[in-house]
Amino acid sequence: MQSHELLKEVLKQTSAKQIAADLGLSLSLVYKWAEVPAQDAGSGASNPLDRIDQLLKSTGDKRIAQWVCERAGGFFTANPVAATQPVSLIPVTNQIVREFADLLTVIAVASADSKVTPAEAKQIRRRWEDLKSVAEGFIHAAELGNFDELKNELKAPRP
Repeated sequence: MQSHELLKEVLKQTSAKQIAADLGLSLSLVYKWAEVPAQDAGSGASNPLDRIDQLLKSTGDKRIAQWVCERAGGFFTANPVAATQPVSLIPVTNQIVREFADLLTVIAVASADSKVTPAEAKQIRRRWEDLKSVAEGFIHAAELGNFDELKNELKAPRP
């Protein structure tokens, strides 16, 4: 989905007038954000989502995405680069299990004294993000069909 398409959907549920007032902008500018961008439009009226995208590309710093996600009450987890070649299912599955076990270990150690310090919470968060990233890599590979060849090998009759 393009940024202008998302903003058009948002404006169906949220008052453009209220957004303009809250941000101290003209109503016409808010409506322009939901329009298809004109080619070579150097007007400086690109929408805020496109500006965030440009900032991410310019800096390469994922903390910007993390900050936006935290403002929305969530967390950013980068998608891992999916293997372009078929990969073996067993090692990938084992990696997910290891990451989950590591997370549980960190949680058990942190809560052993019936309290979790901010440093322990940060460590738990880091392990959780690692687990989500590994699981996302597995799902992404499955969606790309990178496990199909292995699945076919497993189904093939044995000599």
